[in-house]
Amino acid sequence: MFWLIALAIIILLVVGVIIHDLFQTKDPVLRNFPLVGHGRSVLSELGPKIRQYIVADNNEERPFNRDQRSWVYRSADKGNNYFGFGTDNDLERSPSYLIIKHSAFPVPFKREGDQGYDPSYKIPCAKVIGQWRDRKKKFRPNSIINISAMSYGSLSAAAIEAINRGSKICGCSQNTGEGGVSPHHDHGGDLVWQLGTGYYGARAANGHFDEQKFIQTCEQFPSIKAIEVKLSQGAKPGKGGVLPAKKVTAEISRIRGIPQGKSCLSPSFHYSFSCVDELLDFVERIADLSGLPVGIKSAVGEMDFWRELVELMLDGQRAVDFIAIDGGEGGTGAAPLTFSDHVALPFKIGLARVFREFSQSGLQEKLVFIGSGKLGFPEESLLSMAMGCDMVNVSRTAMMAIGCIQAQICHTDKCPTGIATQNSWLMRGLDPTDKATRLANYITTLRKEILELSHACGARHPAMISPDHFEILHNTFQTSSIKESFKLQGVSTSPSEEDIRNVLEIMDGK
Repeated sequence: MFWLIALAIIILLVVGVIIHDLFQTKDPVLRNFPLVGHGRSVLSELGPKIRQYIVADNNEERPFNRDQRSWVYRSADKGNNYFGFGTDNDLERSPSYLIIKHSAFPVPFKREGDQGYDPSYKIPCAKVIGQWRDRKKKFRPNSIINISAMSYGSLSAAAIEAINRGSKICGCSQNTGEGGVSPHHDHGGDLVWQLGTGYYGARAANGHFDEQKFIQTCEQFPSIKAIEVKLSQGAKPGKGGVLPAKKVTAEISRIRGIPQGKSCLSPSFHYSFSCVDELLDFVERIADLSGLPVGIKSAVGEMDFWRELVELMLDGQRAVDFIAIDGGEGGTGAAPLTFSDHVALPFKIGLARVFREFSQSGLQEKLVFIGSGKLGFPEESLLSMAMGCDMVNVSRTAMMAIGCIQAQICHTDKCPTGIATQNSWLMRGLDPTDKATRLANYITTLRKEILELSHACGARHPAMISPDHFEILHNTFQTSSIKESFKLQGVSTSPSEEDIRNVLEIMDGK
């Protein structure tokens, strides 16, 4: 009797769906093909997920292909991240294929058992952040690889905690993103506090910058080592950040100083400044209030801003302490398709143009340059440093290290791994302690392989790598140099000899 009742209910539901489909007017496919038409929606939803495992080849998918994801996952697991039987890339037919030119006399690489072996492979930055302006709390970063801006709100509490704990383990820093500093950031890892256009954590009731709240946050979280003023980001440059209403929980509402349950729409501009001159005033103001080094983060579009910034910094009376360049191909956040695909220059082009402006004025040795935008792999990180970066920030690969499967539904609050969601049921699947270890393994492995590549090129520190160590192979059986491709002829991309000498002494334990 039970099965008959169940069958009757199923039949009634099916008939009900068919009747609904026949008489609805919104979807012509369902109207013409009742019930069966729902299969189209199911396949559309499952298609990207199925292709990821069954259809796509190892080098086909974007933003990260299967080989890249496998390398991150294996590194995070501390497993075998080697690939056998040679490359499956078609070197002779791949456009703009990067080649690293090794040395005939590589630098010996220290391994377990060797004197001076460091299992964490910490590679200190060749420069001291805040040195030029002599900030009260200037410092030398312990790691050239750090975690890029991902806010509490876009990521879950468990994900933020895992990243911070992992940062402590491997000795790198975590950028808070524009959502402010939360208790989940306070697990021992060093922080870079990002001040976006919403000034979260230092926000007045009218949405403007509040000095007292800024000072209070700095005092509350002594793990903050630097301040980053965000002008724009790679995901949607020129457009303010968006946190959907379903992600604005009571805690996020309190931390950010915004209404709960309403979408958080950050302005596309700063209330505290509207020109380069005012920006530098703001930078010096918050540097004086906190004693911390202060830098800026921006994607690269028009160049007038950068030229004026160089001009106003030449006298050394006002200056940013670091510049983080984001690429248009970067970004963990959701964005309109046109902004994501077409606004802002790709990282390499943007970095080359900005760095060239500072180099021509002799300022490049005084600032720390940071790169972000799909740089979470050894060859990309090393190339960015050869082009002028002193450090690299990683985000999406760090998310993969703590479990991200590239489902690309971060903006829906339905992240299946509990990373990009505020859904308590989904978050419960993410163990911060376990994922912290995975993050630390990934960062350590990335640093190790960057150092191995440097040594293969005959350089003891990645800062000693130059554009001459790279060549671009084209699918016409021709090659071009990095200097030619990015117009870096006559541009010095290396730190000063004194900076190199100092950092090598630190690595040698002197």
